Amino acid sequence: MPKPIGEITRGTTGHNRLRRADRWVVAVHGRLLRSAERPLVVDLGYGASHTTTLELFSRLRRVCPTVEVVGVEIDPARVAAARPYEQEGLSFVLGGFELPVGRPPTLVRAFNVLRQYGEAEAWGYWTMLSRAVAPGGVVVEGTCSEVGHRAVWAGLDATGPRTLTFSARFGGFERPSDLAERLPKTLIHRNVPGEPIHAFLRDFDHAWAVNAPLGAYGFRQRWIATARTLARTWPVATRPPLGGGARWRLGELTLPWSALER
Repeated sequence: MPKPIGEITRGTTGHNRLRRADRWVVAVHGRLLRSAERPLVVDLGYGASHTTTLELFSRLRRVCPTVEVVGVEIDPARVAAARPYEQEGLSFVLGGFELPVGRPPTLVRAFNVLRQYGEAEAWGYWTMLSRAVAPGGVVVEGTCSEVGHRAVWAGLDATGPRTLTFSARFGGFERPSDLAERLPKTLIHRNVPGEPIHAFLRDFDHAWAVNAPLGAYGFRQRWIATARTLARTWPVATRPPLGGGARWRLGELTLPWSALER
């Protein structure tokens, strides 16, 4: 068997750590999964425990009963530890970015796996994953905090990155730019003056400050108002499934990747 592509990560994981991303996948890509003839989802680099892969499987099965989920890990010991939890539609295999799953997946979720790579390597793996999905398939790649209260992820298709989503637990941050530490590897080093991502985060903080009086009604109302303020000058998604009140009230905000390119 060829050596898996990639390096072993720390493997940190925990219950509900990826709930925010899973919730987004269900809302945004549930229809994609239901429309696929044999929907396959890969959870790439699930870490030291099977937990988040099992949670993803359970959440996806509620909206697509025929979906299959495969957890892919580069560490043989982690795969061996996860296999006792396999069930119909859920399995675990040894592998890396080459995705040894038998057929092109409809969706790939890869969280907290690219932090240890350089920007050029991250772009390369994005390309590899985007080319590996089935026609019309997507990749959701991102990073979250240890308990999942802060997260940022990119949505990619065969053409490359398409969206960037910020997600935060209300009360889990002081200002939106606190999420900068969770930016994708392809962006995190570009958060400097003169770069679009820096300008966006600056405006995000400003809109948050402007809407501070609404904090009297709760963080949710302040976040919703902040999103509306930002949408006046940035192409923030304002309609379902990516945007609008239903997503904003959950502490999410999505904008097109093109807005962050120079």
